[in-house]
Amino acid sequence: MNRVERTEQKMQELFHSHAVQNEGSDSEFMQILQRYIFGDLCYTGSLDNRMRELVTITALTTLNTLPQLKAHIKASLNAGCTAVEIREAIYQCAPFIGFPKTLNAIGVMNEVFNEEGIELPLASQKTINDDERYEKGLALQVPIYGSEIADRYAWLPGEFSQAVPRFLTELCFGDFCSRKGLDIKIRELLIVMVLATLGGAEMQVKSHVEGALKAGNTKEEIVCALTHAGAYMGIPRLFNALNTCKDLLN
Repeated sequence: MNRVERTEQKMQELFHSHAVQNEGSDSEFMQILQRYIFGDLCYTGSLDNRMRELVTITALTTLNTLPQLKAHIKASLNAGCTAVEIREAIYQCAPFIGFPKTLNAIGVMNEVFNEEGIELPLASQKTINDDERYEKGLALQVPIYGSEIADRYAWLPGEFSQAVPRFLTELCFGDFCSRKGLDIKIRELLIVMVLATLGGAEMQVKSHVEGALKAGNTKEEIVCALTHAGAYMGIPRLFNALNTCKDLLN
């Protein structure tokens, strides 16, 4: 197949619709977009449609681009993602992009689920009690990241030297990473996508690429996911992420 044929095939798989031909006021731009993302990127590397769509909705949630997010939540369902997987991918963006943008994405997600006849609320994926957040979160954090965060912020004044690392452990690992619905390998890969898409978080990107490798992702899978997300975050942020992690990924 040539890239035009590949684009048509992928558009049918993900959106159950034809690729743009000459319709609309900006058909030339849409042809460039669709043929690059769905004719080139989607056929490069090892990730399947399901993982690519989880990467995509993570990037779009981070960017707060809600119309495109809505389309790709539908595509994620067509690609075989469960509603729970989609919800968990969006939920875990919160510590990195903040709660307001995440709430925007949740609103769009629930709109799609209602349109698709998916009963809400979805089943709970919580696995820990409120008083276990630190202990259980630390048990997930230390094998991958050690005590680096606690050591790094020991200089903070007063109670903040302990509170800031504790909040990270409780929120990122206790509240989110401990949840069911996505395994730790996928969670770590998607966190790398959030941080790369944000831009300006290269130190955290490198730390989480190392964490993603420890969680079982291959170098090729990480590069594939970053390259795919590059269509949404832009090539400069893609190159920043790749250059920052060159010693880990080559």
